Amino acid sequence: MDFPQRRFPAEWEQQQGILLCFPHSGDDWPGKYEAVQWAFVEFIKKVAAYENVFLVVASNKLKQKVEKMLQRARVDLNMVQFIEHKTNRSWMRDSGPIIVKNSEGENEALNFNFNGWAKYSNYKLDRGVPRKVADVLELPLTQVTYNGKPVILEGGALEVNGKGTLITSEECLLHPDIQVRNPGFSKADYESVFKEYFGVTQTIWIGDGIQGDDTHGHIDDLCRFVNENTIVTVVEDDVNDPNYHALQDNLDRLKKAKLQDGTSPNIVTLPMPKRLDFEDLRLPASYANFLILNSCVLVPTFNDTNDRIALNILADCFPDREVIGIGAIDLVWGFGTLHCLSQQIPT
Repeated sequence: MDFPQRRFPAEWEQQQGILLCFPHSGDDWPGKYEAVQWAFVEFIKKVAAYENVFLVVASNKLKQKVEKMLQRARVDLNMVQFIEHKTNRSWMRDSGPIIVKNSEGENEALNFNFNGWAKYSNYKLDRGVPRKVADVLELPLTQVTYNGKPVILEGGALEVNGKGTLITSEECLLHPDIQVRNPGFSKADYESVFKEYFGVTQTIWIGDGIQGDDTHGHIDDLCRFVNENTIVTVVEDDVNDPNYHALQDNLDRLKKAKLQDGTSPNIVTLPMPKRLDFEDLRLPASYANFLILNSCVLVPTFNDTNDRIALNILADCFPDREVIGIGAIDLVWGFGTLHCLSQQIPT
């Protein structure tokens, strides 16, 4: 079967901007909504210092409020383009479109029919995000299908090196209790989708995600490409921590993995922060949820002794970019941080 020549660019390739959605409801951050708004302003400020921000806001009233907050924080509003659209949540990595290059090298937006991570019923407004963003960016929007049926997939489940290799997790895409994303799909089915829509010829499957992950093992809390042949992966040093064995298994799989050209990837380990709990929930705090910008890498930090270690490791991985920590204690109460909240738009 012949496939269109699409390519999913790596995150470190040149970007025209970052898609974000300003939080408009406390449902994802109960008890912390006020703090989260200002944490988000700081996130926007950091991104806007390097490239454009395409900011979804639920209403004109919220837009006016956010403009005032950004002005107070001395954010350059010339770097922020507002997109007015009602959403259920703010997690653009998953509900927003994935932008790929088509056979002519032009941007194409892909719609993967977000369904609330096969967990929540209130996602109907989020389903409209890809169309709205594609219209604003003046891009064609393609509904991703396989055997004539729409495919459900989140951006947080995918990590690519831009050369033909993709990493994902079995827990997210193949767990028997979570087959409501794509009932009956096998690894071969997913790999066919990856080949057609991302130009991927090699898929690396790791196992389970970290404790507290509300998305069933998204890859962007686990391991990330930092260049075309180097992968950073989180490890837990405490053998009594529930994450220990799963993360060791993932590390072993990566050591045995091959890239699209048949070579073995370089593997760099990244520590986990100490266990972080709020009320009766463990939160999915991970340094792997960093966001790569054109000349900067933003890294979530957690008031932890491992913050500095993680920042130094990532600084070594990105010698040509500034590596900046952003406090994510409030953000992670929503079960995600910087990468989960954003989606890059390539040039």
